[in-house]
Amino acid sequence: MSSSRTGRDPWLDNSKMALVTLVVVGHAWALLPGDGILGHLYHFLYSWHMPAFVFVTGYLSKGFEFTGDRMWNLVRTVAVPYVVFECLMAFFREWLGGEQLQDLFADPHWPLWFLTALIAWRLLTPLFRSMPFTSAIALAVGVSVASAVVTGDISEYFDLTRAAGMLPFFVLGLHTTPERLEVLRGAGMRWAAAGTFVVLWLLTGLDTALGNADWLYYSTPYADLGVSDSEGVLTRLVLLTVGVVGAAAFLALVPRVGGWFARMGSATLVVYLCHGFVVRGLAYSDYPDWAADHVLAAAFATFVGGVLLSLTLASPPVRKRLLLLVDPFGRAEQQVTQAVELTLEAAAVQVPGSLPAMETQPATAATR
Repeated sequence: MSSSRTGRDPWLDNSKMALVTLVVVGHAWALLPGDGILGHLYHFLYSWHMPAFVFVTGYLSKGFEFTGDRMWNLVRTVAVPYVVFECLMAFFREWLGGEQLQDLFADPHWPLWFLTALIAWRLLTPLFRSMPFTSAIALAVGVSVASAVVTGDISEYFDLTRAAGMLPFFVLGLHTTPERLEVLRGAGMRWAAAGTFVVLWLLTGLDTALGNADWLYYSTPYADLGVSDSEGVLTRLVLLTVGVVGAAAFLALVPRVGGWFARMGSATLVVYLCHGFVVRGLAYSDYPDWAADHVLAAAFATFVGGVLLSLTLASPPVRKRLLLLVDPFGRAEQQVTQAVELTLEAAAVQVPGSLPAMETQPATAATR
């Protein structure tokens, strides 16, 4: 895979931005009637787009270690935003939606489950990365299929059953190398990927687990799905296989070239954390009732609106302002660093020749 002059891989940035946009669209589609073609589209999307999202997350988590810098980064970029947005979402749902909420923090508000899952996955990264590929995948699959046997309140605690259910996709990303991903660029792979999506479209239209959102969320216990544990395990294995195949098909279709869309790939956390307020707000309005009476218009408007919302949140002017909420400590560190640099530059101008190194050398990555 080629890298841009900035050191970022446009394939990864395109993948991240496309996937987070599909997350926004998928959440917005939940406002539409869940039957017919719209329900089919929803199930088709959820059969592969979250597996792909988690896979890419795992691929980008290879470097996590139990070091001071890495742990602080985990706290700063995941744990702190979780606390901030749990409070904001709780206030939003009670103030605007009139909901009565319980179990703040322990039961993540939609869609914040991904942050608690990411913390768990990152903490498990050194363990799974140290294991041979087959052993790591086998253990992750075992955890996934066993997690849905658990029932009761414990199954909802921090939404860890969903984190466990989707663990194989994360571990597969951890153990995937750039060389292995090059297979997806082989001759004819785009045609194979297109054919894969056609098959997935047909399968998700059937009356099976692939056409049932509760199965595709990877969070509902087998007992609540009305199946035995043995049947549930087999079904979960099929869903995991479909998720991997669908994720590979998606990645095979993602462009490897840079551009404005790829540059937005660095703002995926902003998009993910902030879009929920807009979708929730629409859910509290008359939009679902209007959508039920105007299905085709609502489907088009919801899709286009979801894409535009994602692009707007990722645009430089908007994301720059939202970073104060998404990464308050990082934003503060950046402002302090910039203030120090400006002070040193001013001092260098007032006393010529006093700071030759700082006048001639560009800022390093650590001081930007």
